[in-house]
Amino acid sequence: MVFVLVALVVLALLASVHRYVWRRFVGDTTAPGSTLRKVGTVAAFVLPLLSLGAMTSGRIGAPFWLQQVLAWPGFLWLACLLYLTLALLVGEVVRPLLGRVLARRDAAATARTEAGTGTSVPAAEGAVATTASGTRPRTEELVPAGPPLPATPADRTPATAPPAETEAEPEAVRDAEAAAQAETEAKAAAAAPGIAYPSRRLFVSRVVGGAAAAAGLATVGYGTHNVLSGPSVKRVTVPLAKLPRAAHGFRIAVVSDIHIGPILGRAHTRRIVDTINSTSPDLVAVVGDLVDGSVADLGSAAEPLAGLRSRHGSFFVTGNHEYFSGAEQWVNHVRELGLIPLENARVELGGFDLAGVNDIAGETEGQGPDFGRALGDRDRSRAAVLLAHQPVVIHDAVEHGVGLQLSGHTHGGQLWPGNYLAELANPTVAGLERYGDTQLFVSRGAGAWGPPVRVGAPADITVVQLASRQA
Repeated sequence: MVFVLVALVVLALLASVHRYVWRRFVGDTTAPGSTLRKVGTVAAFVLPLLSLGAMTSGRIGAPFWLQQVLAWPGFLWLACLLYLTLALLVGEVVRPLLGRVLARRDAAATARTEAGTGTSVPAAEGAVATTASGTRPRTEELVPAGPPLPATPADRTPATAPPAETEAEPEAVRDAEAAAQAETEAKAAAAAPGIAYPSRRLFVSRVVGGAAAAAGLATVGYGTHNVLSGPSVKRVTVPLAKLPRAAHGFRIAVVSDIHIGPILGRAHTRRIVDTINSTSPDLVAVVGDLVDGSVADLGSAAEPLAGLRSRHGSFFVTGNHEYFSGAEQWVNHVRELGLIPLENARVELGGFDLAGVNDIAGETEGQGPDFGRALGDRDRSRAAVLLAHQPVVIHDAVEHGVGLQLSGHTHGGQLWPGNYLAELANPTVAGLERYGDTQLFVSRGAGAWGPPVRVGAPADITVVQLASRQA
């Protein structure tokens, strides 16, 4: 029941956001019945359906080719929706300011028009009237803003004589008529603001919408490049009180959240393997969320992992996504590729104990973390390093005397401002922090879940160098 209510709330929220985005990008900027409005309206229905298909196709067992077809547009639209909405919300602040600037500009233009009309219209009336003396006014009275014109013979004509035509008169009349027309238009615009303001609102909507579209899509493009270009290498030194001098400088290449799937495939795996091998580590730790899919669909995409090279081998623990994808099959497959699964187990290396626990998502299958099996009977005088996918188990690590826990899961938030949400569910979102006598390092991950986009949380592979305090 709770799941159904949450799903309904999420669907209602998505519907509201899509309605808002449609109104700002389509409804406010296009004419009713226009081709652009029809295309935008169709997209407003099709894109969320593609996103829904991308998120559910793998879970319902759809053919892998269909998952791939839906994944790119469906997941990318989710990222676009996020950043287009954020950009539009910023635009809501800009919109009234821009409207006021345009209103003042229009008011100033109207004032200038009225000022010009006030000097020209009387002149036009004077151009067709006679004075009390019966003589036509002098030309300089018709155009007060200009220099006086020289007197014409008509000025010396007796009052009883018919007025003589001059060359200046037709031009003065035309000027007066133009000024009168401008005055009429200005008064009509002032009397009927509904004629002027929609065009102003349309201009504002198009400017704000265009800027928001450019900012949102550019952000998504930048974030997509961050993922497809592969993870960068970070290095961090972690001192361990119980680490012997002989193990000083031991280097562990930590990689998490690779997320091989319908978008990130074999080439992605190959980039990660090449990057890890370039660091020449002593040990490789793959701390969960390796895949998003079955061995049947993604087994070949994971094969480059067989090329990992290190002095003491490559070790693997499950993440929550393995339990969505067939954890037992994947544990067997990575073993065939040369990785050593640590299923609530421990190995003793030269200078410390390396332990690993299953992800807490395995509890639904009776395969959750068992710290007693992994750490309960060890010699606590030795340093211990724990591989655990989710940072939230740090308190169990502290209880069992672990010196360092290596985790992933958070992606560092992946899509800003997602890091603030990740902070609500995890003790540490990224980097190294201390909890009592235990240190916790959380990797941002080497791949991406859902949208192949990272903003504010670049993908990384971290070389953790252990340091002995006895050295």
